[in-house]
Amino acid sequence: MFVGYARTSTVEQQAGYEAQLRDLKLQGCEKVFSEQVSSINSKRPELERVIEFVREDDVLVVTRLDRLARSVGDLHQIVGRLEAKKVGLKILDMSVDTTSPTGRLLMNLVGSIAQFEREIMLARQREGIAKAKTEHKFKGRAPTARRKTADVVSMHQAGKKPTEIAVALGVGRSSVYRILAEAA
Repeated sequence: MFVGYARTSTVEQQAGYEAQLRDLKLQGCEKVFSEQVSSINSKRPELERVIEFVREDDVLVVTRLDRLARSVGDLHQIVGRLEAKKVGLKILDMSVDTTSPTGRLLMNLVGSIAQFEREIMLARQREGIAKAKTEHKFKGRAPTARRKTADVVSMHQAGKKPTEIAVALGVGRSSVYRILAEAA
């Protein structure tokens, strides 16, 4: 049985999410597990569910390696769990299929290259941010809720509830509570 797994980091990546689902169905996946959650610093419950679901001789199918693993270590851990269950892994965009020795070799090589590329990209990003900070061009993300402090306080004084204020101003409810606590 072909079983698919699709993931995007955010719900804003709807086109990529739908493309993954389409490609997995075209590949013949009878069941697809999907989630929209970042692979960094977060749990991936659907990935856990798909690994629990697959049985001997099944093949887990993903569209791209970065949709499955966040590092070479993570990839090896996932593949190890799949191999223990005698489940193959197929990565569509690289035509890698771990049900063959050549496929396993290619997956290890490509996984190492992908991690290397990510590390290089993050190093360049850090260098760019450091340079921008020294030139006073980088100030980080603008605080959205704190800019609306006066509006939050006045709406609260007018009798609005925190949830109503949050919806009206397009900020998180916890931000409203934080602003009100600081203003008190």
